Amino acid sequence: MAVQKSRKTPSKRGMRRAHDKLKSSTLSIEPETGETHLRHHVSPEGFYRGREVIQFEETAVEDDE
Repeated sequence: MAVQKSRKTPSKRGMRRAHDKLKSSTLSIEPETGETHLRHHVSPEGFYRGREVIQFEETAVEDDE
């Protein structure tokens, strides 16, 4: 098992941890609908790169009054 020879200083520890921060996810704006979505993912409306790839059936909601 590897055992360090001497203690790491706070400076060296901070330098090592400098790249561990969380990165925000990259977002895109769909040109057809203007929606924001994750890169390389289909938008909630079913568009990908300006083309409709998923067609949703329109369901009519009946109002009971």
